[in-house]
Amino acid sequence: MKRRPTEESTGNLGFALLGLLARRRSTGYELARRMERPVGYFWSAHHGQIYPELARLEARGFVRHTVVEGAGPRPTKRYAVTAAGRKALREWVVGELEPQPVRDLETLRLWNIWLVEPGAALELVQKLRQDHAARLAAYESELAEVRDSPEAHDPRNPMFASRLTLEGGVRSRRAALEWCDWMREQLESAMHDQTSAH
Repeated sequence: MKRRPTEESTGNLGFALLGLLARRRSTGYELARRMERPVGYFWSAHHGQIYPELARLEARGFVRHTVVEGAGPRPTKRYAVTAAGRKALREWVVGELEPQPVRDLETLRLWNIWLVEPGAALELVQKLRQDHAARLAAYESELAEVRDSPEAHDPRNPMFASRLTLEGGVRSRRAALEWCDWMREQLESAMHDQTSAH
């Protein structure tokens, strides 16, 4: 199926930026910070990618900027999404899903875990568990801030989408912790069996 023109001309980073600007006007610097958190939980971009993408979005008429007072020697641009940008974003949200390239470094390492000593494998699993636990705590903290807000239960409000995605993060990290605990049990059991055999 042929993709829509907006999907051909605007990359996924562009739609991530449009999603941020649909929530509130921002400078490029503010967008970079907001890309770290909360968007960084599920989509990443380098700081240097943001400004060229903003220029492309502006050339397409999806965003516009106003010049505001800034701390630096150059003028600071504050960007806002246009009606055309909102329309493109809405079409993209419900458009055909593209196959996503899978790059899961954690699983790739675990897939090769048989090459290392069980003790080193156990340390890796413990480290992964700590990382998942830290991310779970961050998700739960942010979810607690929005969960009871009336806006977070209104499907037309950005906070509703934030609540949905944070809940997804909480659930996936809990599953990851359960997996880590299971792997630890498997490794400890195997280590015990090897010790008993000697």
